[in-house]
Amino acid sequence: MSILVTRPHPDNEATADALRARGHVVLLAPVLKFEPVPFHDENEANYSAIIVTSANAIRAVAPQLRELDLLRLPVFVVGEHTAAAARDAGFAEVIVAGGDAVALRDKVMQSARDKVLKKKSTVLYLAGADLSRDLGGEFGAEGFNVVTQTTYRMAPVKHLPREVCEGFAAHGIEAVLHYSRRSARAFLEAARDEGVEISALAIPQCCLSETVASVLRDAGASQALVAATPDENALFDALERALRTRLA
Repeated sequence: MSILVTRPHPDNEATADALRARGHVVLLAPVLKFEPVPFHDENEANYSAIIVTSANAIRAVAPQLRELDLLRLPVFVVGEHTAAAARDAGFAEVIVAGGDAVALRDKVMQSARDKVLKKKSTVLYLAGADLSRDLGGEFGAEGFNVVTQTTYRMAPVKHLPREVCEGFAAHGIEAVLHYSRRSARAFLEAARDEGVEISALAIPQCCLSETVASVLRDAGASQALVAATPDENALFDALERALRTRLA
C-alpha cells in the first residue's frame, strides 16, 4: 500500500524521503508545475524589508537577488520551509512566522509595534500569481507601502501518472497528502479527468489546513483530516492517525 504525495517538485522529493524513513511506500503525483515569472523591478524603491509566503517565490528570483541588492534586507517568511530557502539563497536576517499567512501578518505587525520596522516603510512582497489572500492590501491598510512582485506561477498538471491511476483502480493507495487549496483542486480535476475520482476520494485525505480540507470535503471526501499545525510533521501525524483508524 502506498501514500500519494501531490506536492509539486522539488519539495515532493524531500517529503517522499521523510515518508520512506517512516516505513511508507510512496507514489508521487505533482499536480502543479512550478513556472518562474521574469522579475523586473522598475520601482527603484528603497525597500526596508521583504515578505515571502512561499519558498517558490525565493527560488524563482534567487539568481537575481544579489544584483538587485536584496540580500541585505530582512526577510519575513511564512514558516521554516520558506526560511530554509531564504537562507540557502543568501539572506542573513530571516524572521520566521508560525506557518500561515495570518501568522506572517501578525509577525510583521509585531515588528512594527516593536519599532524594528517602520510602519510607513516600503516592503517588497514576492508573491505567486494566484494568491489565497490579499496580504499586500492588508499591509497597505495598516500603513505600509507594499510593492507586490509576482515571481512564479503554479500551473495545473492535467494528468495523473499511470501508476497512480492503476494504484487507485487496484485500491493500492491508502492515503493522499495535500498541501494547498490550489493543489487540492488540481488533484480533483486530474482525478476526475482520469476517471478515478470516486476511488481517490474514498480514502483518507490528509491536509495541511482546514481551508485545504474544505476543498476535498466539498468534492465528496468523507475522510479529510487536518494537521494540528500547518507544518509537515503535523501532517505526518495526521496521516498516522488516519492509518491507525483504518486498521482499527
